[in-house]
Amino acid sequence: MHPAFAQRRRPILVKTPNHRQQVMRRRLAAICAVLGLALASGLIGSMIHPAGQISSRPATGPFSYIPAQ
Repeated sequence: MHPAFAQRRRPILVKTPNHRQQVMRRRLAAICAVLGLALASGLIGSMIHPAGQISSRPATGPFSYIPAQ
């Protein structure tokens, strides 16, 4: 056998993840995306409206557009 051929390395086969591992990766990616979006929106909201700032607008609830009878 030629010495140059003997020293050549062959690529190592990598096993693909099974179905359960793929599902867990997708679930983890979705959870991370939701948490990242919540963190980013909270950060933006806190920068727009600081905690000590008092708004001149009255507080409105979920039924503020329904006239009271």
